[in-house]
Formats: sequence, C-alpha cells, structure tokens
Amino acid sequence: MDTDDIGAETEAVEDVFLAQMASGEKTSVQHFRIEPGATVPKHDHHHEQAGFIYQGQGTFLLEDGEEITLGPGDSYVLEGNEVHGVENRGDEPFLGVDIFSPPRTNPDWGDE
Repeated sequence: MDTDDIGAETEAVEDVFLAQMASGEKTSVQHFRIEPGATVPKHDHHHEQAGFIYQGQGTFLLEDGEEITLGPGDSYVLEGNEVHGVENRGDEPFLGVDIFSPPRTNPDWGDE
C-alpha cells in the first residue's frame, strides 16, 4: 500500500479540491469537493472511474453534449477515455468519492 500524500487536499483548478484517500497497485480512492460555481474542465483519461455522491449536486458534461445531474446517493461509472467534465450549479459544495483503475494521481487540469 502506498501512503504517500494520502489525505493531503490539492486544489486541482479554482475551487475544485481533491484528496487521495488510498492507493494500491490496481485502484485508487480519491475524495473530491467542488465548490458552488466551480467547473472541472472537460477531459479524459485512460482510467475507469466509478464514483459516489454524498452531498450537493453536480452536472456531468459529456462529449456528445448530454448533461446528467447527480446528487446524494447517486453513483456513476465512466469508461476509460470517456470525455467528461463537471459543474456545480448549486449553492452548496458537491462532495463525493471516486475510485480509479488503474490508480490515478492528482490531475494536471490547471496546466491545460
């Protein structure tokens, strides 16, 4: 088990915060917090991504223009290389947990 930087919150882009919770050889678990009005830019990655929402609402923006809004108790799976982004259009933080396979470190969205 790799415990380097577990729990350290990083601001990936303005008002979008990520914290690595656990990381192994085949999967990683990451907490996210997206503040009201913040956007995760559209991106893709080779990792399969599954997630669970426990507070707030987020609107997932897919490559084909489809928008899907999720809230507490909802879960999702994104295939590897599937283009997606997220907007918090609500008035409270959007909080959840993502699982990535293979493991993923914090993204470099701010460098794009």
